[in-house]
Amino acid sequence: MSADESLGEFVDTNILIYAFDRSAGEKHRIAADLVAHLWKVRRGWISLQVMQEFYVSATRKLKLPVDEATLQVLRLRLWRVHRPSVDDILAAIELHQRHSVSFWDALILRSAQASRCSVLWSEGLSNGQRWGNLEVRNPFTG
Repeated sequence: MSADESLGEFVDTNILIYAFDRSAGEKHRIAADLVAHLWKVRRGWISLQVMQEFYVSATRKLKLPVDEATLQVLRLRLWRVHRPSVDDILAAIELHQRHSVSFWDALILRSAQASRCSVLWSEGLSNGQRWGNLEVRNPFTG
């Protein structure tokens, strides 16, 4: 893995949803700007889990038509995408048990760590919390 790839920034599903939710006001603007910036500098990472959660939330919560949500997933595949292995799932189970985070959050954390990202953008995890070399950042605080 090159030095550039180690500077990746992982994006949780909730940030992507806000980037497409025009009714979210300031959160929409902040999330859309962050996603656009990560796209421009090519530092954005997601996982298969994020892609799946995005599709479901986009079609259910945002009421995007299926073809539009599918188009967005097709675009997201151009980001760097972590594909969790069985070992990643086992590591997520350990994080879940040891640190009392939900399994789904633990799998996001594990995917970000396995991708060697330095930042995890998420609203759902504690801002500023460190998980080894990974720092959780909430773009809506501060």
